[in-house]
Amino acid sequence: MPEIPVPNNQASLRALNALLRQQSVLAALEVFHAELGDVFRIPLPGFNPVMLVGPEANRFLLVEQRDDLRWRSEQDPVTRLLQHGVLVEDGEAHDGLRRQMNPALHRRALERYVEAMWQATDSVTASWPAAGEPLDMLVEMRRVALLILMKTLFSVDFETELDRLWGPILKALRYISPGPWVVWRDIPRPGYRRALHELDAYLHQIISQRRQNPAAHDDLLGMLIESDMSDALIRDQLLTLIIAGHDTSTALLSWMLYSVSRQPEILSKAQAEVVSVMGSSPHDLARLNELRYLDQVMNETLRLYPPIHLGSRIAARDLEFTGHPIPAGTRVLYSIYLAHRDERYWQNPAAFMPERFSPEEIRQRPPYTFLPFGGGSRNCIGTAFAQVEIKVVLARILQRFDLAFTNHKVRLHMGATLEPHPGVRLTVRRRF
Repeated sequence: MPEIPVPNNQASLRALNALLRQQSVLAALEVFHAELGDVFRIPLPGFNPVMLVGPEANRFLLVEQRDDLRWRSEQDPVTRLLQHGVLVEDGEAHDGLRRQMNPALHRRALERYVEAMWQATDSVTASWPAAGEPLDMLVEMRRVALLILMKTLFSVDFETELDRLWGPILKALRYISPGPWVVWRDIPRPGYRRALHELDAYLHQIISQRRQNPAAHDDLLGMLIESDMSDALIRDQLLTLIIAGHDTSTALLSWMLYSVSRQPEILSKAQAEVVSVMGSSPHDLARLNELRYLDQVMNETLRLYPPIHLGSRIAARDLEFTGHPIPAGTRVLYSIYLAHRDERYWQNPAAFMPERFSPEEIRQRPPYTFLPFGGGSRNCIGTAFAQVEIKVVLARILQRFDLAFTNHKVRLHMGATLEPHPGVRLTVRRRF
């Protein structure tokens, strides 16, 4: 069997130069992929994963060998934080949790969430200046995403708690973000215990309040309580959704606003569509479905800036991919980011071109080249929810505001999701 390629000194130096120049690990991975192909190792002390890239690799990991690749690693901070959340469970434990949560996140449930989504957007944008002052959309979209998630899935008005829990939520995100712990597992990580305890206390509080007042709430929290789940297991699912659910939406909305504000012709076309379909009225699901160009903008943003840009699994048994051995216990990574920028499948891949997602283009694209929400039976449980949420928020902003980018430098940052760093500063002018 062929050895899995490892970067030589020259490739490592080129990757280091790309990393320093672009200030992103993803730039180094692009160098390795270009020089080593679709299968390579990333040799680091104590961390020697195999990276697989491309549609064949994505199908192999997400469908063909899904049951032979574990998500859960007891040593990873995401497992220590989420404990037994659906995201870090395997096998029947995962499938059972997913069955219980699916009804609240299914496409059929979305119509009743739309009003809360645009109301949360209005609540945050109400404090935006009337004209000309720059705002950081990374911060503003996080506020919107948190209010939406808490209201729709837990029936909680989070505005009164937003400022108090803002710091603990950001701490939790930093806790699971890539860092030195990847290589040095025993590195001390002080400063998190108090913040995580504060989050836990809040979640147990809303669980207790719902148990004491089990009014007719057709929401996720109500479904979990009716399932006879323990408070501890419910806490794990709520925290999973708060952390994974809001942060992905935050990143995607921020990148969308960055992308359209830098290309006025795209911004004008998207805004014209929204005004034509929606007028100045609040949204409903039927009219949202008519915003086809906005769909293309969203998908092109997901292609260039997938919030979950990297997938990680652990081989549960000895495997083989394209003749390369993958022994049991190996950490296996797949890169959504690299797949979405692979010039074999995307012409001029670094350019932002929403027309790539016209119906004609979609029909010609090979499977597993575009997978921002994963694939197979473990694709993102919140896909339909997120797609509607993103369109509601962006359409509402385009309805009511004109936007302009402030021309500052933005780079890719690998946090818990792929974020624009140091943020997205836009000037906003209220239309009505």
